[in-house]
Amino acid sequence: MLVVENLTTHYGSSQALFGMNLSLEAGQVATLLGRNGMGKTTTINTIMGIVKASGGSIKFDGHELVGRESFRTANLGIGLVPEGRQIFPNLSMMENLVATASNHLGVSDPWTVDKVFELFPELATRKGSMGNLLSGGEQQMLAIGRALMTNPKLLILDEATEGLAPLVRQKIWTALTEIAGSGMAIIVVDKNLRDLMRIADRHFIVQRGQVVWSGSSAELEADETARRQYLGF
Repeated sequence: MLVVENLTTHYGSSQALFGMNLSLEAGQVATLLGRNGMGKTTTINTIMGIVKASGGSIKFDGHELVGRESFRTANLGIGLVPEGRQIFPNLSMMENLVATASNHLGVSDPWTVDKVFELFPELATRKGSMGNLLSGGEQQMLAIGRALMTNPKLLILDEATEGLAPLVRQKIWTALTEIAGSGMAIIVVDKNLRDLMRIADRHFIVQRGQVVWSGSSAELEADETARRQYLGF
């Protein structure tokens, strides 16, 4: 479904990605792991077209994404839950949820408001609340629901549970397990390795703008050297 080959990205004269390579099959769950500042968010933003690639290739369902505008990439079936959630503060929860809703791919059983409320019942009680009055956990649930309402084939989450209380984190992981069970492909950036290892099929460790290790959860569990060298635990 997704093939990233020899991807390079610059911020002005400063290079951030140095030949990034990764791939994802339809229905798989993958993680991008690594310490802060190693290129995980840049990789996501380059895939989405928010940051322009300097070189290399990104193919999604056979479509080349390099050079494509970000909204056109989204229309191909990639939903993004960005770091920091980026909820519209002056729109209600419901307005946030439906503002970008679409079904460009003609999904036969699309995500609807009711389905999002089934996934996150907490949101159903806050329909009229403004975005800036929602808690951090509610905002993250809304950001996930908003991405799902675009009916993507691939859901990307950057810092899926950052700054959330333990109970809310578990609700997010439960929801992602349910979403993965529906057959949607997922890429997750997060620091909660144990939770990631329970839901992910494959892990990519990013170090200084390139993938330095990849493998299954079982392989990562067994490779203490890689965990200590690249993740610090």
